[in-house]
Amino acid sequence: MIEKVRGRIWRNGKLQDDFDIGSLSDCLADDTTLAWADLVNPSHEALCQLADELGLNTWAVEDALAEAERVKAVNYPHHKFITVYAVDMHADPTRSTNGALQTHRISMFIKDNVLITVRLSDAFDMNLVTERWDTLDEQHHGIGALVHGLLDVVVDGHFDAVQSLDDSIEDIETLLFDDNKNSRDLQRRTYRVRKNLVQLRRVVLPMREVVNLIQRNRLENHSNPALDANFTDLYDHVLRASEWTESLRDMVTTLFETNLSLQDARLNTVMKKLTGWAAIIAVPTAVTGFFGQNVRFPGFGTTFGLSLSVGLIVATVAILYFMFRSRDWL
Repeated sequence: MIEKVRGRIWRNGKLQDDFDIGSLSDCLADDTTLAWADLVNPSHEALCQLADELGLNTWAVEDALAEAERVKAVNYPHHKFITVYAVDMHADPTRSTNGALQTHRISMFIKDNVLITVRLSDAFDMNLVTERWDTLDEQHHGIGALVHGLLDVVVDGHFDAVQSLDDSIEDIETLLFDDNKNSRDLQRRTYRVRKNLVQLRRVVLPMREVVNLIQRNRLENHSNPALDANFTDLYDHVLRASEWTESLRDMVTTLFETNLSLQDARLNTVMKKLTGWAAIIAVPTAVTGFFGQNVRFPGFGTTFGLSLSVGLIVATVAILYFMFRSRDWL
């Protein structure tokens, strides 16, 4: 049983209206036909039945249905199997409590002129891919046009996610030197960005190997060179997304280190202020304690003695205050 099935068939580069998943094996025998089938949450039995019909590798079927699978590309004797992740980013990744980054796994079986995509849920909008195919309109170049269009949408999503994280890091940087900002909230927002970035790196960095394998196989199979420029541009986008993600990793690390340094600096400032005020407060205590002795001293029991004690307090406190202010302790 398959939760949802959709697909397209092109003949000589022209879109047809006669898609039927049961006719995929017939499409393999027709060089003028290009077919795509999208399976959402297929059962193990249904996918195995389709795999037997098309000659797909058993282990690739198991990987397509596994709960967790890494980004990879495998070249089997009669077909290729690719796993990638499309991503969606929350509007403000620093505010989301449930994880701003959402990943959607897409598994692909590529055999001759047939592309089969397998998704465990329908959360990813596959219309973005079909719209990209319609915009590029390069189906007459073969299966590479479908693969390129799908990966192009996925990589564009990676760029959007990286851009969103970059903007979030810049917002945190502006708050870093704001003394009125709650440091705990700042730490929480930084941690969330770092968590999303770690998750994004896991799906962005391996894309280089995926596109590399596709390019290498295209050369080995003497595929239509008309798409070479497209895949070269796609590989350049993948490299840029990877490098951007790595630079954001360094920026987040710098944020953590800078935040800790600023906390230490603020703690030193607080300690200096406490020390300065403690020294100032100690002066009245010492003077009043001395003049409060039950012994006779100059001015004992007279107005002169009171004036002398008050004068000592005011003068000493003033000297200490201006001394600490000049050293930026207060």
